[in-house]
Parts: sequence; structure tokens; C-alpha cells
Amino acid sequence: MQKLLFVFNPHAGKGQIKNKLLQIVDLMVKEEYDVTIYPTQAREDALNIVKNRAEEFDLIVCCGGDGTLDEAVSGMMLSSKKVPLGYIPAGSTNDFANSLKIPKDMVKAAKAAVSGRKFACDVGTFNGNPFIYVAAFGIFTAVSYKTPQEWKNILGHVAYILEAAKSLPEISSYFLRVEHDGEVIEDEFIYGMITNSNSVGGFKNMTGKNVLLDDGKFEVTLIRMPKNIVELNAILASLTNLIDDTDLIYSFKSDHITFISEEEISWTLDGEFGGSHREATVKNMQQALEIMVKN
Repeated sequence: MQKLLFVFNPHAGKGQIKNKLLQIVDLMVKEEYDVTIYPTQAREDALNIVKNRAEEFDLIVCCGGDGTLDEAVSGMMLSSKKVPLGYIPAGSTNDFANSLKIPKDMVKAAKAAVSGRKFACDVGTFNGNPFIYVAAFGIFTAVSYKTPQEWKNILGHVAYILEAAKSLPEISSYFLRVEHDGEVIEDEFIYGMITNSNSVGGFKNMTGKNVLLDDGKFEVTLIRMPKNIVELNAILASLTNLIDDTDLIYSFKSDHITFISEEEISWTLDGEFGGSHREATVKNMQQALEIMVKN
């Protein structure tokens, strides 16, 4: 009998896993898995159990938000044996699950996790630390922490834009040297993101066109410091309407990017705090992880 480790965050997405837990575990058993269940108790719990115990199992399924997924992926990349990873999304945005067309319904997602097909997707490293779909710095990363949850629910990404526009006078900008593929960019930026996803923070298509999750390339978006509210509006229109007609945004694909700045910059990795750094090297590990998706 094949062995399955089911790791879930009991608090993700208002704790909705509690209503579906029996159905999900029943489904796993019916697929003839010997199931070990582990509800996470603290931060980095998912990372540690996956890292230390992956070799005992044939499949690991995690359930939670982007943070739980990020921990499970990091644990897998650090473990001595790589096994396929299933994902049941239970957060509020679930950008990466949407990119992989993993169903929003938990039971359907569980079905894909235990009886779907394997998809080898790219994984990123940020100064050696694994991340699955986004490394970012700047304005919108702070906004996502500051915007009240009920605003996010009602207004979606409009809330982000309102909050961003409101904080124009206090926008921090960073002078950066960006090196990639033999090119060097030196400019003042308010935001940057390196992504492997079709959406970020629920913004669809913000990451660019023709996004493939297994092509060994990241989509890179860097936003220059706007001089006034007109330029900020041009940036926001470009991001939300997919009109790439502003020279305020750099966008390109790359598998290896280095950022150098005079001051420390706070980064987020998959929506979680990734530390403050003066120098950051981001690399793409092509098809480094097998994730279960719908047949």
C-alpha cells in the first residue's frame, strides 16, 4: 500500500478545512493510500515535517494558503528524496493554484492531488532559499499587509490600487543595479517582482503574456518611480488593463537575475517575509518539482 502524508494548516482560509476533512481523508483512503495526517501547529511546521519525513512517503499533500504551499515546497527541495506534491488550496488568493488550474473546491482539489497527473514545474531560489511562484519588493508588498481584509474581499485589486495611490507621498523607492543575461539596468524602482504564475495578489495577467510554469524562465516586472500621480495612474492602467505602452515598466524573461542596492530592501517570497537584503540572486531551477494537477 502506498503511503501518503497529509499536512494541513487548520487556520487557513477561516479554517474551512474543518468542514471537509472527513471527505478529503475518506477520498485518500478510497484511492488505497495509507494516510498519515499532520495539522500544523506553528510557523515552519510544514517545512520541517516535509523536509524530515518526505522519504517515508510516496505522495505528500498539503492544504492551506500560499504560506503553507511555500513551506511544503521548501521542505521538499531541502529533503533527501523528492516525492510528488499535491496541493489543496485553502487561502484567500491562491495565485499558484489558479495558474495550475487546481480546483477551488477542496474535495475536487483533493481528487486531483491523489489521482491526477504529475506536472514538473519550475522552482525558484532566492539567495538559495526556495520559493514557488513570486519574489517581490516594494510598494504593493507593503500594501497587501496594510489593506483591511474586508476591503480585499469587496473590492479585489481595486483596494490595492486605492491604497497605493493614497500612499504616493510616502512611497519608498530604491536605486538598483539589476543584472540579467549580460544586460545591466540601473534605475530607481518602487516595485519589482520575479514570478512563475499567471496572477499575483489576485491580479490576473499582471505577470505578462505566454507564461509557462515549466520553461525554466521567470517573468520579471520592474516599476520605475513615478514623478507624479499621472505617471502612477499610467502604471496602474498598464498593470490592470495589460496595456504595455509605458516606459515606466521594464518587463522581460530570465532564469538568473541579480539585484544590488546600497540599502537593505525587504523582500517577500510567496507572500511571506523573505528578509532584508542589499544583494539578491534569483535563479530558476527548471522542472525541479512534481506537482499533482487535474488529468
